[in-house]
Amino acid sequence: MGPDEEVGYRVPIACQAAGITYRQLDYWARTGLVEPSIRNAHGSGSQRLYSFRDILVLKIVRGLLDTGISLQNIRLAVDKLRDLGVDDLATITLVSDGRTVYQCRSNEEVIDLLNGGQGVFGIAVPGIMKELAGSIASFPSERVDGTPGDGPVDELAARRRRRIG
Repeated sequence: MGPDEEVGYRVPIACQAAGITYRQLDYWARTGLVEPSIRNAHGSGSQRLYSFRDILVLKIVRGLLDTGISLQNIRLAVDKLRDLGVDDLATITLVSDGRTVYQCRSNEEVIDLLNGGQGVFGIAVPGIMKELAGSIASFPSERVDGTPGDGPVDELAARRRRRIG
């Protein structure tokens, strides 16, 4: 379960925690990119209060800006993430190539957030390596110098060994 959504953080804390400037925070709130969900400013002297989730999204926006994504494309990505709670956000990884943003929920599921939620093909190399290491161990192998490897020896390899040795 995520942090208490009834707890709010004022602007200076939100800026410090998200690693952004007041000007960025103010602009993003006024333009609707990331508005405070606990309390928005209503006239002079009122204080915005940001939830933990709001600050998390601010940090995500900052991270996407750092990758070179345009603010216009970040808006599209944030819109796709808008309905996700803290617990849901904690299960995804966002990946960017500087042009688009991909949402990864698992090694196999990668979604292009900016192109209509189009799924893209993903190959999890660590998983493939583990599977291959397990299955290939049952096959015969040989070293570069021609001597048998550590795998099981088949009949042909046994004959070669007798002939060489």
